[in-house]
Amino acid sequence: MTGVFCLGIATLDYVYKVETMPTRGEKYRSRDLAVVGGGCASNAAVAITRLGGRCWLATRLGDDLAGDQIVADLAGEGVETRFARRLPGLRSPVSAILVDAAGERMVISYSDPAMPEETGWLPSALPDGAGAVLADTRWGEGALAALRLAREAGVPGVLDGDRKPPHPDLVGTASHVAFSAQALRELSGEEDPRTGLARVARDMPTWLAVTLGKEGALFVENGELVHAPAFAVETVDTLGAGDVWHGAFALGLAEGQGERAAIRFASAAAAIKCTRFGGRAGAPHRAEIEAFLAGRG
Repeated sequence: MTGVFCLGIATLDYVYKVETMPTRGEKYRSRDLAVVGGGCASNAAVAITRLGGRCWLATRLGDDLAGDQIVADLAGEGVETRFARRLPGLRSPVSAILVDAAGERMVISYSDPAMPEETGWLPSALPDGAGAVLADTRWGEGALAALRLAREAGVPGVLDGDRKPPHPDLVGTASHVAFSAQALRELSGEEDPRTGLARVARDMPTWLAVTLGKEGALFVENGELVHAPAFAVETVDTLGAGDVWHGAFALGLAEGQGERAAIRFASAAAAIKCTRFGGRAGAPHRAEIEAFLAGRG
């Protein structure tokens, strides 16, 4: 079974469904509530296992009840958690998330500032069967270590650039980087994603892309910018859609799909997720994607 070694943040999310986003300091009523695991790398890991891949997640957690629930949820999804480090006296990441009637979200997150940055406990080589690495930007030193393992193993090393990379070597060490629009804007200094992607791509051997939600994705191919449109769906909840996209994209590369095919695969996974409330609880299974794509030629 093809696998992906993931590294990054894992959280416990409290997801509230509201009609509109609060604008004043008063009481509001939620129409639904989902308590579900979250976090960029963690969501991607679950997406990978649901799509039929094997996944190992390296993450830092407190030795607390939230951490217990995070690990149990991941294990229940088939994610291998032996690289989830539990640290006594620290608190695991948690988030409160509001999702409005249009499917847009507002996230309030907490990560313990005392969480150590050191990477000595990470494996010295990728687990057998890992055909790619996926890292998020929440732990720069850890992401750099994981992407170096990918280079040493000769497999794709994907960076989920949902925030401006915290380490200057991250983009150059990855083989593939897919930015969020905000991260690309912060890194390039350009408002327009086309201009920003072209600027970052200058003299950069890394394969680069930017995900743009319902507008699809832009990527660089043979020095040219290419637009990959998103699939049109009725959006219920965008929470976790980008993470699902990255997980599916990394798995596609691990399976030997080319970048264009992996983008299409990932875009289908993210589109299906957007039709469901509850963050990563809406991540699809492989058969759903195959049926979705078959219906669209």
